[in-house]
Amino acid sequence: MRTLCCLAALLCLAALPARAVDCRLALALAMDVSSSVNATEDALQRRGLARALLSPDVERAFFISPQPVALAVYEWSGRYNQEILLDWTLIETPATLYDVAAILAASKRSTTKFPTALGYALGYGATLFQSAPRCLYNTLDVSGDGKNNEGFGPEEAYNAFDFRDIVVNGLAINAAEFEAETDLLPYYQNEVLHGPGAFLEVANGFEDFERAMQRKLERELSPPTLGALISPKDTRTR
Repeated sequence: MRTLCCLAALLCLAALPARAVDCRLALALAMDVSSSVNATEDALQRRGLARALLSPDVERAFFISPQPVALAVYEWSGRYNQEILLDWTLIETPATLYDVAAILAASKRSTTKFPTALGYALGYGATLFQSAPRCLYNTLDVSGDGKNNEGFGPEEAYNAFDFRDIVVNGLAINAAEFEAETDLLPYYQNEVLHGPGAFLEVANGFEDFERAMQRKLERELSPPTLGALISPKDTRTR
């Protein structure tokens, strides 16, 4: 069944008229650098993301179709503290993917002292898609280790910004040191996920970030027909 679904999705992509779209997927990755994330944890995120992008299964998923994927990455923390790490880049060859991974691995954190303005991070992501290439699908991938604690929250962001064609998936880093964050997973499940087929991946601490990111990327890069077989707002753990 899985093989048939993949084949059907690829045939649909191949049947698209020439120049209809620039890519099959615009994927924006949003990485948490709020004050709850220390230097060691931040390094685990950057290194984990770079390694996940270069894993054989993720690389294979990037090039499963002739239509490329457009990738962008930004970090977020306070209300006005978002920083582009990688602007929209068409991943058309393995060499481009390797270059992108090197850029992200070598990237430097922009700030360390601001709280968790998750609503603003979502709003920034929605605005970023306004400059994205024309793609069949748009996905915003938000990772974080805490709930919103500054400014408007996710619900207000979804009401204020245009998310009509954007699916928002989550990667919850379940590394709670404070009792207030012990309900992080249901918070992401109920407040952050948005759109048809949206799902939550869970990292069991920052040491598990690479594995969780790799698994999430494999799923996001897979033909969309597969996503239709999975219930919306699904939660995936180890």
